[in-house]
Amino acid sequence: MMLLCQALTTVQAQSTKKKKQTLTVLNIDAQGLPMNPVQVGNLVRIEIDKLDSFEVTDRYDVTYLLEKNQVNATNCYGKICLVETGKAISSEKMIGGSIETYNNTIIVTLKLIDVKTEAVEKTYVREFLNLPNELQSIIQVSVRELFGMPNPAELVTQLTKPYNLDNIINNPNKERLNLSGPRMGFVGFAGKISKILVDSKDQGGYELAYPALFQCGYQFEFQYLSEGTYSALLEFIPMVSGFDQNSIIPTFTIMNGLRNTKNGLEFAVGPTFNFVKQARGFYGSDKRWYRNNIDTIPMNVTPGRNITREDSRGDLRIRSLFVVAVGKTFRSGNLNIPVNAYFIPGLDGFRFGVSFGYNAKEKQ
Repeated sequence: MMLLCQALTTVQAQSTKKKKQTLTVLNIDAQGLPMNPVQVGNLVRIEIDKLDSFEVTDRYDVTYLLEKNQVNATNCYGKICLVETGKAISSEKMIGGSIETYNNTIIVTLKLIDVKTEAVEKTYVREFLNLPNELQSIIQVSVRELFGMPNPAELVTQLTKPYNLDNIINNPNKERLNLSGPRMGFVGFAGKISKILVDSKDQGGYELAYPALFQCGYQFEFQYLSEGTYSALLEFIPMVSGFDQNSIIPTFTIMNGLRNTKNGLEFAVGPTFNFVKQARGFYGSDKRWYRNNIDTIPMNVTPGRNITREDSRGDLRIRSLFVVAVGKTFRSGNLNIPVNAYFIPGLDGFRFGVSFGYNAKEKQ
């Protein structure tokens, strides 16, 4: 008896379940695309079938019904033709439309037609970037929006925003956002090195007005890995500092970093090399700097530990330091504006600075 009740309940539930309306997709007009109307129509049919909201007529059944009813639907794109065809094949809903290329955009137009009332229930029109290789994604977004379904915001942005940060979708001919271009900014000094820079030359200093220098140079950038929303980069940055204070200090920096192509954030580390004058000596008990075997040491001064430090009277050498940098790229039209901040620790203090640059997005 219990089994009989369960069976009756199941049958009743199935009978009361709302029957899906039949929906048929014929060809979708395609202009300037690498796919023909039949292929585009098949893609639209597949995406609607994924929604599981209609009883979508199989493409082979569509062909059979059209032949059976002697209907030629080759150029059936308008409402009148779609309504007549829908009545002939007994479909409750019909989908028609077009996908056309205009200059830098792909325009998608879709219409949902009720065959019984002969009325257009919904109309969808949207412009996308001219990305023919992403046609399936464009159709997926269009179909879901036609029926009020949500789409991933990131995907919609990549397909529709011309000035979004480059990625493999909206810039398919390039794998990265390349920020090679001029750089300029300021570097500041703190700790012992800041005192050396402003000290008099008879104390091995450089007699600068303040421990900060203007910089300018160029960044050469190369990508060696791209996965998801991240790119791994090598950056080579020759710079010249100090000409605002009658000095010329060349530097060369190699950075290895990661950039998020979605939001433009970047992190990088690497060595920096520059030419400096250094001398071997010590700080005496009177806090003054003395070079070994050169400067005269007063009798009442006790020598300190021997070290090597920057000295404007010393020998020219190449010095290496370690750089930690973070940055973010801003967009204004086709213009990229990278802004970076960096920190350089050292035994004689530390350096810190800010730089910015610019370049234009290359045309495809």
